[in-house]
Amino acid sequence: MDDTAELSERFERYCDTKDNDVPSDVLNELQSIQRIFSISAEELDFKWQAYNMKMGGEENKLDLKTARDFKKNLQNELEKETRGKAQQRPDNKRAAPTPRPAKGGDMYDMLDGMITTPRAAALGSAAKRRSNFDTPASKAHKNSEMSSPAGGMTPRGETTGPAFNFSSRTNAGDIAEQLNSHISIPDAPEEPPSEPRIKLKANTDMSKFSYKTMAMKLSEASEVLDDRIDEFRQLLQEHFNLEDSAFGNPSFQSPSEIIAVGRICCDTSEGKLNAASVVLEGSRRWGSGKRVPLTLDKLPSYNFFPGQIVALKGTNASGENLVVSEILNLPLLTQPASTPDELDTSNARYLDTPESDPSSVRPLTILIASGPYTTDQNLDFAPLHQFLDNAADAYADSIILLGPFLDAEHPLIRSGDFDIPPHLTSPDQATMTDLFRHFVSSALQSFAQRLPTCNIILTPSLRDAHHHHAAFPQDRFVKKELGLGAAAKQTQCVTNPMTLAMNEVVVGMSTLDVLDMLRREEITGGKQGPRMCMRGRLGT
Repeated sequence: MDDTAELSERFERYCDTKDNDVPSDVLNELQSIQRIFSISAEELDFKWQAYNMKMGGEENKLDLKTARDFKKNLQNELEKETRGKAQQRPDNKRAAPTPRPAKGGDMYDMLDGMITTPRAAALGSAAKRRSNFDTPASKAHKNSEMSSPAGGMTPRGETTGPAFNFSSRTNAGDIAEQLNSHISIPDAPEEPPSEPRIKLKANTDMSKFSYKTMAMKLSEASEVLDDRIDEFRQLLQEHFNLEDSAFGNPSFQSPSEIIAVGRICCDTSEGKLNAASVVLEGSRRWGSGKRVPLTLDKLPSYNFFPGQIVALKGTNASGENLVVSEILNLPLLTQPASTPDELDTSNARYLDTPESDPSSVRPLTILIASGPYTTDQNLDFAPLHQFLDNAADAYADSIILLGPFLDAEHPLIRSGDFDIPPHLTSPDQATMTDLFRHFVSSALQSFAQRLPTCNIILTPSLRDAHHHHAAFPQDRFVKKELGLGAAAKQTQCVTNPMTLAMNEVVVGMSTLDVLDMLRREEITGGKQGPRMCMRGRLGT
């Protein structure tokens, strides 16, 4: 298939023309983008899908104007990437230190403990004969204490307890917890929908997540944190109709009561936040960038966590600490709203046919799962296959899969003691991405053939061994490297974290339990005892 035919086949579904044909001027623009950026038709399709979801999904039809806007967006991203590379200074490369055996070890321990690349079963016989001077170790255990498992994970001891067999589990289909249990669970429809019923729209700018992990400058990070404080001060001023004179510098000595907006911090970088160590960090404009200790004795109740931006009313008569008398509530986000036309469009998607009865539409089904998707004893990914089978039987409208997919902490992946799939021609050159294609992508392709109207959302994890970005916030998977085949049209790779609008439902997804982390660092107190817990406040 030549490039023109492939472009027409891939992009005709995005056009709003007769028979969905790609107009010649649009086709010429797409070919121009291919030549300028040296990308294939498949990669151009993936980039358009990401751009289309950011700009509003189905409402953003492909025509000459949107094609040129798409081209301009790609040029802007390329310029940002080029400027970022130009600003980076080359790091001084230091020679790696000579490996030395751990305390109590010897040269044989050092040599035996080196991590080896996973090999095929036929090529791994030499590795099995390497431990001749020590007690045989388990497959998931390193011979030397100096060895670190792949991915920088802490070495773990030998797995204890009976092996878990997923196929023989006794609680299959049990409901552990249920919200709104008074609402009956509807039965699965008898046949799948004729077309997708969910329109996806990204509420997160995913282009900002492709940052260089170790290339961030302290000055740039400081400016972002500083601007955040000033943004909250501006929102507070507009919400309460306050004058500039109502705000003040909390570090200045003054008997007058002021309103100070800043960030909650601890007085030491490694200490845990408590009532005696809490300080307020102001912005450079309104607080000189200084940190001032807080006296919270007069407050009836309070809840703080490190990094929280607060608005406090109090006085600093001594010049040493701010005596807080009141905590001002920051304004809430504006409530999301849709126009009547948007609601009618969303409701029309739920009908099997335009003539269907609106009072008897099938419910929207969204299934969510979080990795790992296989047990510690093997890499058969039986839980993933079972989940996809359940989604296909329920005719799900969308499935959300959160990592890890190839868990870097899995005993077999951590030790490298597993067999390479036989269809790989060069086992010594196999990568974790090849394993993802074999175990995960193949399962998604089979699922997409069974249910072509279902949206598939893939969210990465910091423990994904095949992902190039291992820092939070985390960039999305590179879709073209996953080998999804026909399933790529239904699959959207998103960032971690991500906020996604699915018709009238807003879904937030992340593989880190941020609320639990904040809860562990939160301090509460006051004369009347602590207020409602953080999770309770967020849920009201």
